[in-house]
Amino acid sequence: MDRELTLPTQKTVMTKADVINQIADKTGIDKADVTASVEAFFNIVKTNMANGHNIYVRGFGSFINKKRKKKIARNISRNTAIVIDEHYIPSFKPAKIFISKIKGSEKVKQLADKQ
Repeated sequence: MDRELTLPTQKTVMTKADVINQIADKTGIDKADVTASVEAFFNIVKTNMANGHNIYVRGFGSFINKKRKKKIARNISRNTAIVIDEHYIPSFKPAKIFISKIKGSEKVKQLADKQ
């Protein structure tokens, strides 16, 4: 009796839990320890960016605070002009190596063609 091998469908979205599971599987480290490490990383990034520091991870990318200038916008429902003060927003800029890996990925191209 011939049975076809069916591969599970891969999700195009990964959650933090999926990342933790993959790290635990690849390294053999307990999931609780991986979870603590991942949470600590995110907390350090958020805390340092809130304190005005940019974070550079060689080969991956940069977490930076981008400055937005003061501008005048329009409240359409009231038909009034409002002033949006100068502010900063968090941003991620991928490294060149990261960008080239994504651009050269056949899997990404296949997924893009399906949509």
